[in-house]
Amino acid sequence: MVEIRTPISVSEAVARVQAEAVRLGSEFVPIEEAYGRILAEPLIAAHDVPFFDRSPYDGFAIRSKDSVGASGSGRVAFEVVDHIGAGAVSDKKVGKRQAVRIMTGAQLPQGADAVVMLEQTQETAGAADVEGTETNASFTIRKPFEAGENISFRGEDMRSGEEILPAGSLVHPGTIALLATFGYERLEVAKLPVVGILSTGTELLEQGSALEPGKIRNSNGPMIAAQLRRMGVRGRMYAAAVDRLDDMLDTVRQALTECDCLITTGGVSVGDFDLLPAVYERLGAKVLFNKVAMRPGSVTTVAVLDGRYLFGLSGNPSACYTGFELFARPALLRMMGAQRVYPMQTRAILGEDFGKANPFARFVRAVYDGERVVPAGFNKSNAVSSIGRGNALIVLPGGTRGFKAGDTVDVILPGMEEGSAVWNL
Repeated sequence: MVEIRTPISVSEAVARVQAEAVRLGSEFVPIEEAYGRILAEPLIAAHDVPFFDRSPYDGFAIRSKDSVGASGSGRVAFEVVDHIGAGAVSDKKVGKRQAVRIMTGAQLPQGADAVVMLEQTQETAGAADVEGTETNASFTIRKPFEAGENISFRGEDMRSGEEILPAGSLVHPGTIALLATFGYERLEVAKLPVVGILSTGTELLEQGSALEPGKIRNSNGPMIAAQLRRMGVRGRMYAAAVDRLDDMLDTVRQALTECDCLITTGGVSVGDFDLLPAVYERLGAKVLFNKVAMRPGSVTTVAVLDGRYLFGLSGNPSACYTGFELFARPALLRMMGAQRVYPMQTRAILGEDFGKANPFARFVRAVYDGERVVPAGFNKSNAVSSIGRGNALIVLPGGTRGFKAGDTVDVILPGMEEGSAVWNL
């Protein structure tokens, strides 16, 4: 008897998956290996940044009160008493009408409270100040400067003890710059999940095999492995399972002893050789759902057993790809304690008609150029070409009867570092 499945919405399916996430532990890694990982603890500023008052420009450090009255017709002269570069510290205290030549990033000398940018000065061999006293001035200025002008003050960027990034933040190149600023050599990050990949189906051939009548090469397994690598996670590939219940059950049991999560492709529909529902039943796994109101991938099934996910993705490549991005990727990120687990989303102008009716929410593989988005060619659920050409997913709500070129549509950008919103579909 064919099982009657009741579809749930995409947003409900996502919520059910997220609710079952079991956090992984943490580990310390060298800073050079931290890119792409998730912070297990908040990042706290170890000291003020900047650590001292410094100049953001090449120029001259002066006392602002000595510039009072400077104008185009009454230039004020300064004598240069020292010259310092970044990393050096002057032992001179700036006095009346004195200046220290200073480079970008250098520490402000004692007595100075303003910096004159180099292009704001005019060199001179000697001049008389407003009181008529001769000086050995090196430059003159034509405007007064306020106290604090052109100065980067200690702690203006970050204060010692301040939380800079919360736990759950993604470590990206800017984070690496922060870590280096505070002298980190090692960083506490969430452990990476061990993810098993099992492609099912007697029809599958592995790479390098010659095509045979009735057979296809296994594209889903390598694709899932690549989607995992894109998020910094390595997959553990299991040999493609043939359509025999006991053999498949043994393989799944083995994978669950070795992995935190198992992703299977194929075998979740209601055909005679779709055996994963029976595997879940034999294992005693809790099935979260077995049908989603979406195209492609409506037969996507997710179960949990002893804190481990069993993602049953469609055997159709486009549906498999979409199911991973919608359900598996956010769940894996949640296991790592990530704050933001959903792909980035945007809105774009549809570049061509898409007349197909959408009784369920539809995810169309597409090409997005930053403004316009168009379907990436052949878009049936078994399509592979559109995955290879596309860099985005057009999201068309259920209950719509097609869209016209020029309409504004929602777009998901798979593989972008982090997003925040969940789909209301």
